[in-house]
Amino acid sequence: MSFILQIPSGLLRQPQRLLGENHMPELPEVETTVSGLRSVLEGELIVRAEPRRADLRWPIPPDLRQRLTGARIEALGRRAKYGLIYTDRQDVLIFHLGMSGRWRVDPVEIEKHDHFILETASGRVVALNDHRRFGSLDIIDSDKLDAYRFFATMGPEPLSDAFDASVLQKALHGRKAPIKAMLLNQNIVAGLGNIYVCEALHMAGIDPISAASSISKPRLSRLVVAIKEVLTAAIAAGGSTLRDFAAPDGALGYFAKDWRVYGRAGEPCGCGATILRRVDSGRSTFYCPKCQR
Repeated sequence: MSFILQIPSGLLRQPQRLLGENHMPELPEVETTVSGLRSVLEGELIVRAEPRRADLRWPIPPDLRQRLTGARIEALGRRAKYGLIYTDRQDVLIFHLGMSGRWRVDPVEIEKHDHFILETASGRVVALNDHRRFGSLDIIDSDKLDAYRFFATMGPEPLSDAFDASVLQKALHGRKAPIKAMLLNQNIVAGLGNIYVCEALHMAGIDPISAASSISKPRLSRLVVAIKEVLTAAIAAGGSTLRDFAAPDGALGYFAKDWRVYGRAGEPCGCGATILRRVDSGRSTFYCPKCQR
């Protein structure tokens, strides 16, 4: 039986369709995907590592097949929105799902957009399917991971102890840009995306367009707590769905939950006010004008 570790293109059970907007998998979606892959790949010996094209968003390293074939997978992890697969050769396979990427597990047949295949000695097969090819694959030495080109300047992981109000206040010092824009800056904090930033700002009662440096430390403390809570809840929801799911059509219902504000413009907030939507550079912001100041 095959199934899919997939971030559906719709991403959420949204009350509204946001025309013209694309949703990249965010931290909880990647964490959920890594968790699903871990149950299939961890401890397994790789007998086939087959790139089926030379590139996705970026060129695929030409030595990737050689470095992975015959290696044993020791662990899987995540950095921001990237998945990490560690081998006993001190290599790390780094993948990004782009806009439409998904891992198909034990597929009945290989499809046109299955651009990378991993097969293990126990007969398990995973295929990275990405019809828009905005994802990426790379492989580096594990001791160079922190210096990797996309990680070197990245901010702390939001669920780690390294991310707290003091760290956030220091990163925002002198920054007059809106707090929402700063939270989406991966150099400030790693892995946050539009959906969870909208939700966390609402939970913390902070206006998305407030100047980042103007927010007091007590309010930043509430924001940090909100970020951790919304991410933890999303991971728990996605993980529990994935663990119980193994159907051929792969229709994962990760986000069968109601968001506080995201996708709910024109609907009532819990306080009774009407949720608003504004668009900046093609990206929607949902907020409550009463709760968020």
